[in-house]
Amino acid sequence: MGKLTGIEVSIACSEAVTLCDVDVIAAYPITPQTHIVEHLSEQVAEGHLDAEYIKVESEHSAMSCCVGSSAAGARTFTSTCSQGLALMHEIVMIASGLRLPIVMAVATRTLSAPLSIWGDQSDVMSERDSGWITIFAENGQEVFDLTVQSFRIAEDERVLFPVMLCLDGFHLSHVIEPIELESKEDVQAWLPPYKAKYRLDPDNVLSMGAFAMPDYFSEIKKQQNEALRGTLPVIKEVFKDFGDRFGRYYEPVTRYQTEEAETIIVMAGAFAGTARLAVDTMRAAGKKVGLVTIKVFRPFPFEEITEALAGAKTAVVIDRALSVAGPGGPMASEIRSALYHEQKKPAVVSMVGGLSGRDVFQEQFIELVERAEACVASGKIPQYEMFGVRE
Repeated sequence: MGKLTGIEVSIACSEAVTLCDVDVIAAYPITPQTHIVEHLSEQVAEGHLDAEYIKVESEHSAMSCCVGSSAAGARTFTSTCSQGLALMHEIVMIASGLRLPIVMAVATRTLSAPLSIWGDQSDVMSERDSGWITIFAENGQEVFDLTVQSFRIAEDERVLFPVMLCLDGFHLSHVIEPIELESKEDVQAWLPPYKAKYRLDPDNVLSMGAFAMPDYFSEIKKQQNEALRGTLPVIKEVFKDFGDRFGRYYEPVTRYQTEEAETIIVMAGAFAGTARLAVDTMRAAGKKVGLVTIKVFRPFPFEEITEALAGAKTAVVIDRALSVAGPGGPMASEIRSALYHEQKKPAVVSMVGGLSGRDVFQEQFIELVERAEACVASGKIPQYEMFGVRE
């Protein structure tokens, strides 16, 4: 049983990284991620963590540093968001292609322009095809727990992929919550020291990131894709093992009140807590409404989503990112794809809102359910709708 502590969620993330005994931290500040690396600098300076804390000149350099340290066999961490993640993009792709088990926290924030420091999920969605395992946390306890689990997942020899842990900027990163912090002894007993199977070593020479001619590139990408898709069973195994040890269990897809639900809200991130209250209110009024939250977005949990939505008439997918001039919400398009070959499937209604830090209240979730049900009943389902927008 861990110690229940009132703590800022960003600091809880840093505490988890410290307990994981990382070797290298590449740090560059950007709102709203900065508190994570600031606290880690204190942990190193005060002797609570024996790690190389590298103050780089940009986020591009941060990820480049992570690639080098991870390739050398070091347990490696960084964090960023928004334009910083966009600046990393070139190297983010390389980290995955080289199968390096880096862990990166992303305090999700909108991408400019116009300039905004507030939170949504547009930054993470812009990287959804970069080849990283991508996990969404809903609350502070999940941030702490999933940070620890991310290292175990990434470093498993059956995985060896980088992990991106997403926590909603400000709505999660800057709030203080009661979080059960596990002891260093318990965490390190569960998370063994990292011993890299493949690493750059002058005494045992190998190549990473070699040039690939067209005759080989497609086969390499096919292998990468199949390997990443194949990590889901390992992720589930780690989730269960963590639950058996610490009593808190996780699933790639979480269901709430979905039994006999005719309409199901689907989403990821911190706003799911408000959606859960809305579901309770609607259930109390006799409406058959449920909630599905996506914890693991990559590899995409096709089977789990299909099972979770089976029997529903309507799936209201709430995206906090807009696929500009595309199908609307990126998550909605993924779910439509997952359900495409199913004979019996719910109508998918894509709703986009909560952009750049705009709140979504319980009453709005209820209105979105009513709006989606009306669209399905009329047979006129829009490609997507943006909600909460002034006309």
